[in-house]
Amino acid sequence: MAFKPLESVLIKPAGPDCNLGCTYCFYLEKEQLFTHSKTHRMSDEVLEMLIKQVMQQSGQSISINWQGGEPTLMGLEFYRKAMEYEKKYGFGKNVGNGLQTNGLLLDERWADFLNEYNWLVGLSLDGPEYIHNRYRLTPNSKPSHALVEEKARMLLGKGVEVNAMCCITSYSSGYAKELYSYFKELGISWMQFIPIVETDKDNPRKSAPFSLTAEQYGGFLVELFELWKADFVDGQPTTHIRDFDSVFYPYVGYEAPECTLRPECGVYTAVEHNGEVYSCDFFVEPKWKLGNIMDGDRLIDMLNSKKQTQFGLMKTKLPRKCQVCHWKKYCYGGCTKDRIKDPRDNGMPRFCQSFITFFEHADPFLRELGDKWKVDQAKMEAQQQQQQSNSNTYNAFGDFS
Repeated sequence: MAFKPLESVLIKPAGPDCNLGCTYCFYLEKEQLFTHSKTHRMSDEVLEMLIKQVMQQSGQSISINWQGGEPTLMGLEFYRKAMEYEKKYGFGKNVGNGLQTNGLLLDERWADFLNEYNWLVGLSLDGPEYIHNRYRLTPNSKPSHALVEEKARMLLGKGVEVNAMCCITSYSSGYAKELYSYFKELGISWMQFIPIVETDKDNPRKSAPFSLTAEQYGGFLVELFELWKADFVDGQPTTHIRDFDSVFYPYVGYEAPECTLRPECGVYTAVEHNGEVYSCDFFVEPKWKLGNIMDGDRLIDMLNSKKQTQFGLMKTKLPRKCQVCHWKKYCYGGCTKDRIKDPRDNGMPRFCQSFITFFEHADPFLRELGDKWKVDQAKMEAQQQQQQSNSNTYNAFGDFS
């Protein structure tokens, strides 16, 4: 098995704690794993050890993703301290920080900090009010949309780079045009649409009512693709949808950046507030606990451990229909979590037909786009080689000025 470099780490500094009570949230229930306290906060000791390990064990570039629960519950000073540790142990590395947040606690001080250090903000915003407020409610069932939209406008006004993190449910799947238009009008041109699948808490043999069906998700992707394609100018996209950006990589000979679209997963680890390390944030459970950085365990060793390798290989266990499918090289069955959370017993990935529907529709355009990209890339490389050749010739004969 090839050695996996430490390129990305996901951190849950406030554990499962959150100031919202979203109906479809899978992480709130993780509080059952951490019963030592009602509130969960990463200590300065754990923070320093974590950043020290990340910096010492990664390569020249590292991506740090702060998630929750709700990570802003830690307060701004916690992240100022994190930046101090990144500088202290960073050795001049390229560090990309990302904050995934519901936005409720953000203010101008936060925005100035995020802008100063070039943090990317993934803002959990499910679209216009009538869609967002269906499931994204406070713990006492109050709507949250107006405040989140206000925070989005504030961040954008301050020059913070904002991505829309939009969860797609059985309800919102019918509003692709409304969602896409809403984010554009708000000024957000980078979007990610996350399919929601959870097991029904009252009946583990069923999916939760808000879970997407394969038909709904496939239809949503096709409609969204056409909206994205219609906004191209001079052959270039004017909006960026992570789903489409990622599936484009194989069309030009590269591996997709998302673990859900790779042959195997297990390429990052999730670190909880107390230093415990898990295979993935969707699998924070005793079975997939890899260790604890406060017990002498090293992130790079846990990433390359036998258990993490076993976890990653679960993704390869696809039924024969998938193994012989023409589109396998583009999706590889999708996210392992969607198979585990889906109580059906037919062994097929939940969104198998969704991907087939999407690729049968989008493949001609993606191929055309890929061919154009290859031609443009070849021209650019030829120009660079010519410039280098000219530069070498000039240097060989000296300065005639």
